[in-house]
Amino acid sequence: MNLIDNLKWRYATKKMNGKAVPEEKLQYILEAAQLAPSSSGLQPYSVLVVTNKELKEKMRPIAWDQSQLTDASHVLVFAAWENYTEEKIKEVFKRTTDERGLPETAMDDYRARLWGMYSQMPEEWHFHHAAKQAYIAFGLAIAAAAEQKVDATPMEGFDAAAMDELLNLKEKGLRSVLVLPLGYRDETNDWLVNMKKVRTPKEDFFIELN
Repeated sequence: MNLIDNLKWRYATKKMNGKAVPEEKLQYILEAAQLAPSSSGLQPYSVLVVTNKELKEKMRPIAWDQSQLTDASHVLVFAAWENYTEEKIKEVFKRTTDERGLPETAMDDYRARLWGMYSQMPEEWHFHHAAKQAYIAFGLAIAAAAEQKVDATPMEGFDAAAMDELLNLKEKGLRSVLVLPLGYRDETNDWLVNMKKVRTPKEDFFIELN
């Protein structure tokens, strides 16, 4: 199946059956998220992979009691940097020059311009900018899951402050943005499983400027 067929197959699974996702499929999905593009290549987010049963049970009430949290094989939490710092940006650029075999100073001018812009922005801008980058990785993880025939449920419906506290994210300089349970659909009990996929018609969705 091609990407379009896989996207037609997937849906926001409402009820999962508890079946485990094989490790090789999980790693494929995680690698897709890791390879996602981000602004200036900073990747200002982390992905937490939750399999612990007790922890998932604590997450469920934070996510409006959605059963996917406890029925999923794995729960991914996409957490964005709380802010950018000059040290964090330097670390990313040093890794880039090291991996590419370039002098450590090769990207100094670009790095200085970037921090010159970011340092003028309020801290809340930092978080929202980082969160936007996490959404890109989130989208690719969903597409990769569909390719692997793994069901996923995109979630923004949770108490972010409570999730941050539960997962000790503040200590890591992170704030939760999105949650993605991974597993397999319960075809008997999921009311959405056989519903037609509905999207905005192409003639309304696309605006051509010729």
